[in-house]
Amino acid sequence: MSEGTRRPDGQKPGPEGASEPTGLMDLLGVAAVLLEADGRIDMWSPQAEELFGYARAEAVGQYAAPLLLRPEHRKAALHLFGEVMQTGQGWAGAFPIRHKDGSTRTVEFRNMRLTDHLGDHYALGLATDRSTLRRVERDTALSARLFTQAPIGLSVLDPALRYIVVNPALAAMHGVPEADHVGKRFDEVLSDATFRAVEASMREVLETGVPVVNRQVVGRTAADPDNDRAWTMSLYRLEDHQGHTLGIATVAVDDTDRYRAAREVERAQRRLRLMATGSARVGTTLEVERTARELADVLVPELADIVAVDLLDSMLRTARTDAGDGPPLFRALAVKTAYSTDAVGAFVPPGRLTVYHADHPAAQCIRNGRPLLITHLESREVGRVAADPDAARLLAQAGVHTDITVPLIARGQCIGVMSLARARNPAPFDEDDLALACELASRAALSIDNAVLHHHTRRTAEALQRSLLPRLSPCHPGLEVAARYRPAQALSEVGGDWYDVIPLEGDRTALAVGDVMGSGIPAATTMGRLRTATSTLADLDLDPARILTHLDRITLGLDPYIATCVYAVHDPRRYRLDVASAGHLPPVLIPSGGLPRLLDLPTGTPLGVGGVPFESTSHDLRPGDQLVLYTDGLVETRDDPIDTRLGELLRLLAPPYHSVEDTCDRLLRELRHPAGHDDVALLIASVLPLEY
Repeated sequence: MSEGTRRPDGQKPGPEGASEPTGLMDLLGVAAVLLEADGRIDMWSPQAEELFGYARAEAVGQYAAPLLLRPEHRKAALHLFGEVMQTGQGWAGAFPIRHKDGSTRTVEFRNMRLTDHLGDHYALGLATDRSTLRRVERDTALSARLFTQAPIGLSVLDPALRYIVVNPALAAMHGVPEADHVGKRFDEVLSDATFRAVEASMREVLETGVPVVNRQVVGRTAADPDNDRAWTMSLYRLEDHQGHTLGIATVAVDDTDRYRAAREVERAQRRLRLMATGSARVGTTLEVERTARELADVLVPELADIVAVDLLDSMLRTARTDAGDGPPLFRALAVKTAYSTDAVGAFVPPGRLTVYHADHPAAQCIRNGRPLLITHLESREVGRVAADPDAARLLAQAGVHTDITVPLIARGQCIGVMSLARARNPAPFDEDDLALACELASRAALSIDNAVLHHHTRRTAEALQRSLLPRLSPCHPGLEVAARYRPAQALSEVGGDWYDVIPLEGDRTALAVGDVMGSGIPAATTMGRLRTATSTLADLDLDPARILTHLDRITLGLDPYIATCVYAVHDPRRYRLDVASAGHLPPVLIPSGGLPRLLDLPTGTPLGVGGVPFESTSHDLRPGDQLVLYTDGLVETRDDPIDTRLGELLRLLAPPYHSVEDTCDRLLRELRHPAGHDDVALLIASVLPLEY
């Protein structure tokens, strides 16, 4: 009580150290009546005034029986009074009394004999309303039964958060006997850090009186120290009827089954999301390294803290898994961590080669084609998953405690491995994680294998394409010539673009640029046949239109391919250019001292259509003029109109003029996207004065 506060009896608080009064006596309203030996009332408490209705002045000095009892009850009462006074044995029971207002009430009595220092006897009666007493007894019995037998956890703590009482259900949840709770603080029984927030909430409830209802708490207790359990907790401040704080009551319902079921649903949804993400994000290109990086990006940090992807080096070199007699040689493709850590130094950097020891999970997976799950990895055992002692030290320092290694299997052969580890994430990998990793690895392996096959097919086609292109001679009468070929990038394969510079009689030179529609080795092969045919026909000294007519017939006899081509013959003696087009983009003429323009040519139909005549046109040239021939891969894009792109080409060819070599490089640099989806053939010829 605060200073100046009075107790219910009107007295000031007791000396320091005295216990605070409880409200139960006040709730019962216990009345005290002292009778002399002859039955007259000697003392009358304020509670007696309230219980019986008579003021002290009306009661003291009166005989109790006539005042409080109806005639029919007096004989029995006097008999009981006489026994108490004669024997000294107390009596307890219920007895009907007459209230001052005339009503009859049943009162619970406790009667006993008192003796003073002179040996005189008195009778002390303690009384309370029986209905009030029965209600308190019922509430107490119900509370006791509920407290001890309820399946929910119940406890009462004092204002210092020391346990006063706990029920068996809560003791079982905590894994601590009931007796070992009593007198201990909350944080002594539940020492896990996850319960500090609960303790803070308890103090807030004690201070404000506002209850906390149905709050979920997840933590570990002595009952199950290795697993998280969940409870729904409610906290209530306890007060007496005068509002004094008695402590706090806690109600805890074990919600672990529902919590775990919700976690399983969440994990299943997470797995589905991860699978969907992997399907959408892995294999977006046919580049081996990028596909490996995409796989690592999907797995970190959703499934693992660290991911590494390695491929058998023989796959990159030969598209086969033949490892020879020695241990398999791996090439690192990707390494990714969820956060900055020195553990990244334990893995081989992308692009580097390595050989793992025979017991390393990667080596085991390549040998047997089966995944390996290590749920618990002690620090002294990290060497099992490390490439060498230095790597083991870094992994141990990072706290790596669980590991999964999964083979990358495509078309029935193991082409590499994927390694996953956790360090900061405390949960060990389990069978569900392994199944998810295997599913993602299976899908990624096929994408990686497709990328490897594309890489080798592309490299073969590119080698074929370059072998079929001419080596330019530095000497062409009246011309300075530069040419470039760039294969397609990104997802596309090598196409059938070509250029040719063919010397003719009379110091003339034939210039040709063509594009076989399609890609890959078949297109490159068709291109080689058309180029050979063009060179052969050029020796017949035919005009460009006749050359294209013969090429059209030849193309009809090949596989169903269509090609575009522009064929021009430069005569340095007459400074004249004869040119014809078969469905090809028009060349650009850059007059010396003038602005570049597209040659106005009859477009013609592509080679392979057949039956449509071609037409040659003649153009006068002067020393210093330049002619630019190109394929559509230089100017076409997926987003811009072709007229816009041709305008950009003319802008780049405007003065000041550059050498033919510099112009080739500039056009490729400015016009072609780094991930060009089509190959490019570019041929630029500058007219020189003819020297005799």
